[in-house]
Amino acid sequence: MAMNVGDMVAPRAAFGEAMVELGKQNAEVVVFDADVCASTQTVAFKKAYPGRFYQMGIAEQNMVSAAAGMSTLGFVPWVSTFAVFLAKRAVDQVRVSVAYPRMNVKLNGAYGGIPTGKAGATHQSVEDIAVMRCMPNMTVICPGDPYETQLAVHAATAFKGPVYVRTIRCPVPVIFDAAHRFEIGRSYRLHEGSRLTIIGTDMMTPKALTAARELDKEGIAVRMIHMPTIKPIDEAAIVAASRETGRVITVENHSRLGGLGGAVAEVLTEYAPCRLTRLGFPDCFGESGDNEAIFSKFGVNVENIIAAAKQAVADQ
Repeated sequence: MAMNVGDMVAPRAAFGEAMVELGKQNAEVVVFDADVCASTQTVAFKKAYPGRFYQMGIAEQNMVSAAAGMSTLGFVPWVSTFAVFLAKRAVDQVRVSVAYPRMNVKLNGAYGGIPTGKAGATHQSVEDIAVMRCMPNMTVICPGDPYETQLAVHAATAFKGPVYVRTIRCPVPVIFDAAHRFEIGRSYRLHEGSRLTIIGTDMMTPKALTAARELDKEGIAVRMIHMPTIKPIDEAAIVAASRETGRVITVENHSRLGGLGGAVAEVLTEYAPCRLTRLGFPDCFGESGDNEAIFSKFGVNVENIIAAAKQAVADQ
């Protein structure tokens, strides 16, 4: 898939293409699906490698256990379904059969956060990062754009052990070019400034970058950090941001409880306390509606990031 900076591409489509490429490169890669392959885009892998695609039906718990078993034979299983089902319905199997024995199983949590095609609270997952992050042995990755999604899929496959990769349904802007190099555990500075730091992840990184550029036009120079790996998190970058800018704002397509904001708060509290503003969803379930309208309602859109930054500067 040819992608240029500024293009609008759905990360799920980039994920599907990456899986086909992986299938070509590595004969041990197999895919398990829970009757949502057209939605998560693993249907492309199914067409390319039907003998390595396992349609398990709406039986996510059994699917995770079967994938764990396959990993003991040297295969690299990718388990693909909606994030809301992996992080709740199948969480016992993820914990006991995958994370505890450190099985080499990769989990695609599709339809992460609010964008689910107006499916509402039953399909929106605003808790999955928190659930996966607190699970021992689990690595958690939330790519910032479609191009990084493809890089993350390859990195997760090469990594030995359980990995949860969150993919997004709706089109998001491409912000990285071919020079971008994704590494598990590393963060990326996308904008330089010293007044405060904005840390974004997932599809909120492009929004945070837009906000940083708009703030720059108003004379407020902010450091903008993209944090694609939530676990293990880049503690050094967070500590440096606190000590060098004195104010930190986190923004995520997830609950304020336990996700990026929670992880950053833990690091700051232990190593470099400073004022922290967490932008994310409050302690409530999602709702059906237009994605951008919901983001604005709950304070996680570009205008909300700009307002939070201005407030943080005013309080200095």
